[in-house]
Amino acid sequence: MPTESLWMAPAGALLLGYLLGSIPFGLILTRAFGAGDLRQVGSGNIGATNVLRTGRKGLAAATLLLDLLKGYGAVIMAHKLFPGNEEIAAAGAFLGHCYPVWLRFRGGKGVATMMGVTLALYWPCGLVFAIVWLGLLAGLRISSVAGMTAALSAPLSAACFQMFNIVPVLLALGLIVLWKHRGNIERLLDGTEPRVGGGARG
Repeated sequence: MPTESLWMAPAGALLLGYLLGSIPFGLILTRAFGAGDLRQVGSGNIGATNVLRTGRKGLAAATLLLDLLKGYGAVIMAHKLFPGNEEIAAAGAFLGHCYPVWLRFRGGKGVATMMGVTLALYWPCGLVFAIVWLGLLAGLRISSVAGMTAALSAPLSAACFQMFNIVPVLLALGLIVLWKHRGNIERLLDGTEPRVGGGARG
């Protein structure tokens, strides 16, 4: 097999995932519906939690769904176009959301997109992710705690389901979610982390 053939499919899957993941739906929706530049609101983050701070719950819900679907779609499309490279597409979509080239690599924190790729890679793990995320969010109303815990639940649930082939990528994505939330972790330790609907940070 030519050397080119060995890297073309992984490269294609990575590029496909990155391009889909880098679509900043939160920014696009808030601009399109007159809610201003999302980067000038609250924490400046482009994710659904910050969209919620514009007071537009519908836009926040749409951002959450679209950020999830772009992760899900990247893996499904890679399965059709580049079979065997689904995990690479998942990583690409996640990295595209967190570090989009169009926004000078200043993207979101990746929770919704990680849920999307987890659902596509193995839906029972995605279901665990959703239960942990939504359950903690409803109970604690602290978005960062819910998101970080859900992200860490993904590789753990994959291991429990004996889906060891996807544990490395989910673990890597979960650790990046923690890194993206490092400011939130500091505020949690200080006791100053706001609850959903109660502050300007996220």
